[in-house]
Amino acid sequence: MAQTARSRHHGPMPSWGSFSYAFGPIVAIGLIVVFVVVLRWAFGGRSSVVAAPPKQGTADEYGMLVPIASPGSYAEGEMVRRRLEDAGIRANLATTLEGPRVLVWPTDEQRARALLTGRR
Repeated sequence: MAQTARSRHHGPMPSWGSFSYAFGPIVAIGLIVVFVVVLRWAFGGRSSVVAAPPKQGTADEYGMLVPIASPGSYAEGEMVRRRLEDAGIRANLATTLEGPRVLVWPTDEQRARALLTGRR
């Protein structure tokens, strides 16, 4: 009842010859090449989808915006900015080389200064 190796096999054996040993490495190298091409396409190029960190400048380098307050910390500046926003004045808080500055548009400068000094 001893079965031979020939009788245990249920179908024809593929006969690729010596190519069967090279098939695995060729497929692996092909997949690596595909991955390299896809990754270079996805992460290559000169433009990035990630925003660059903001560049700090002096208070007069923010275009038309006028600095109206120089708070001691960023948290104090945020409170001043929110106070101006609550009064309907568009304000921005920027971290400049001299420290945080609250900036407003020139048309709102008079109202913002009056609000901050307590005058109506």
